[in-house]
Amino acid sequence: MKKTLIEHATVLTMDEERRVLQDGYVLTEGARIAAAGEGAFSGECDARVDAQGGILLPGFVNTHAHASMVPFRTMGDDCPDRLRRFLFPLENEAMTRELVYWGAMFGICEMLLSGITTFVDMYYFEEEVGRACEELGIQGYLGESVIGQPTCDSPEPYGGVEIAGQMFERFAGSRWVHPIVAVHGTTTCSPEALCQAHEMAVRRDTLLTLHACEMDYEMEHFARQGETPVSFMQRIGMVDRHLLAAHCIHMNQQDIAILREGGASVAHCIGSNTKAGKGVAPVAQLARAGVPYGLGTDGPSSGNTLSMFDQMRLFATFHKTVNHDRSLFPAAQIVSAATRGGARALGAQGEFGQIVPGMRADLVVVSTQAAHLFPVYNPYSALVYGANSSDVDLVMTAGEIRVHGGRVLGADLERIRAKLTEHMAPFMQSAAKYADII
Repeated sequence: MKKTLIEHATVLTMDEERRVLQDGYVLTEGARIAAAGEGAFSGECDARVDAQGGILLPGFVNTHAHASMVPFRTMGDDCPDRLRRFLFPLENEAMTRELVYWGAMFGICEMLLSGITTFVDMYYFEEEVGRACEELGIQGYLGESVIGQPTCDSPEPYGGVEIAGQMFERFAGSRWVHPIVAVHGTTTCSPEALCQAHEMAVRRDTLLTLHACEMDYEMEHFARQGETPVSFMQRIGMVDRHLLAAHCIHMNQQDIAILREGGASVAHCIGSNTKAGKGVAPVAQLARAGVPYGLGTDGPSSGNTLSMFDQMRLFATFHKTVNHDRSLFPAAQIVSAATRGGARALGAQGEFGQIVPGMRADLVVVSTQAAHLFPVYNPYSALVYGANSSDVDLVMTAGEIRVHGGRVLGADLERIRAKLTEHMAPFMQSAAKYADII
């Protein structure tokens, strides 16, 4: 197996002790990390990469995305209730299998360029997202959207259930794709459909993800029943280690206790939540309670960017402001949430998210050569408060270099963009009817 050495880096291991290795190195062997240390490496290797003093850390884990929604980016950003006013209708009218594929190819390249090496995705024609993952070499936890209405890939409500089952068969044994179960939300699916989806997740021993405690009308719906979305999910038996609940903005202490006792996790999407004016999830309380959480970009329509750097910076500024506490969530804790925290939220803390021998070799080198990253007294602070996607110099997934010198290797991004633009033409024609609101 090929051995690759990345040397001359400040290595943030993100292990239990959060060890920082000065003038450090990481050796990969095949798809795994073989060694990490300080100073000169004296062993043999097949290839060397000089990090030139950059910051080397585990790849970012994006716990909630809709990667193929690139065509919606900058569309109706300031429009109230846009999900029901034009997103759902336009998806049904104009989203196609080809558009999902090329949107995923483009979105995945954007994620790789920003250091994301694992992502959770929920959308339609989701097998096309899986195809893109396998072609570009990124780890995807992918779920076909299950929703109680006709969709662009199913004329019948809940048609996603059958497609989800097919995903498990198609990607059985895949190196890159982990099929999961993805239901749209607590009010867009019936209790019976939610239970059926949960049973599938348990039977397959995989994740069940959905949007929860996000919308005002969702909260009002359950309030009329004397419940919250979380207490409702507990009542029907959904809250367990399989559950990855996205957003969770409007939660009380009882909700947090239910998640903790059930062993569920949260995908926190600070960028899209605050852009929409929905609020800031009580992550400080989640952290104190020990509920696993990771960071999510949401889709390029909801948060406009598929960059974890944006999420980390927004996480810091919003949570410190809401809690009136500058010391809350130090930068090291935020970087942890974007890496090992995301792995823990996916139940994969023993597989990736740390630079430890035996872990999957998903690695990122962030260059510190840019003017906005000098000097670097604290590498965690540099990542959270100063760095951006353009500073990513190298990305490795499962021991294979995917980005080097800020360019995606093995993929023609210009061609991908051209193909996406080509398939967007009918989409844009359909969007014209919504011009007054977008």
